[in-house]
Amino acid sequence: MMELKPGDLVRVIAPSGCLREMDNFHKGVEIWRSRGYDLELAPGYDEQWGYLAGTDEGRRRQLEDALKDPRIRGIVCARGGYGTTRLLENWKDNFQFPTPKCLIGFSDITALLWRFSQLGVFCVHGPVLTTLAAEPQWSQERLFDLLEGLPVDALQGVGWGGAKVRGTLLPANLTVAGCLLGTKYQPNLEGAILAFEDVGEAPYRLDRMLTQWRMMGALEGVKGIALGRFSRCVSSRPNYPSFTVEEVMSDRFGDLGLPVVSGLPFGHDGVNAALPVGVEAVLDGEAGSLAINN
Repeated sequence: MMELKPGDLVRVIAPSGCLREMDNFHKGVEIWRSRGYDLELAPGYDEQWGYLAGTDEGRRRQLEDALKDPRIRGIVCARGGYGTTRLLENWKDNFQFPTPKCLIGFSDITALLWRFSQLGVFCVHGPVLTTLAAEPQWSQERLFDLLEGLPVDALQGVGWGGAKVRGTLLPANLTVAGCLLGTKYQPNLEGAILAFEDVGEAPYRLDRMLTQWRMMGALEGVKGIALGRFSRCVSSRPNYPSFTVEEVMSDRFGDLGLPVVSGLPFGHDGVNAALPVGVEAVLDGEAGSLAINN
């Protein structure tokens, strides 16, 4: 894994949805700068095209320029939303990264994390600029410790039983990860520990997504499942019969013979503990923990 250090140049890009929370955005910028990083804003980061932060061409240029620029060591995303899969649609992998890079984001940024971790970029599933200031101090420290090559503590959740397994950690937003299934941007899931979170999806929609994973055979060869926060994932009809999120997860994962840990502190609307992408991790289905091999 590459390491950032204070003084490194970090480029802010907006590859997804347009900015709507400028106060929180500026707070996030100041936190990075207070840590000693030289933060610069990509031209066009504050543009708007419908719900997107500018046209596909403009947002793709932000990403490409940051990857190609040898001065830039880190790339941090302004926010999630929607739009990164559109950037991959016509992406040309026809250049080399002149210097090691790291890329930070979550939610819709999942598509970029999963793709560029395969190309040698050190990717971190963690707070974007608009959410960083809301993180508790320990979570902010965890993000920078991870980026700077320092050890981080295991995360604690609720174990469903099962073995302790080692695998390649692939944290993701479930909805966005599902959009990559069957495309050339789907990573190799053999031996993976999948760490899922989501927001605003009714239980039946989560059921439908996970049923697709099962029917495609995408969970075959997976080592374990780590579940973060599924916030606002409730039925839109309070008096309409529904399963809970927990019941959906138990039904769709419970018969796979995999260790599962739920209730881990990452995702939307709460603590979003940073997790590296594509590195070895240990999931303990009995102890209910997820540890990074530092």
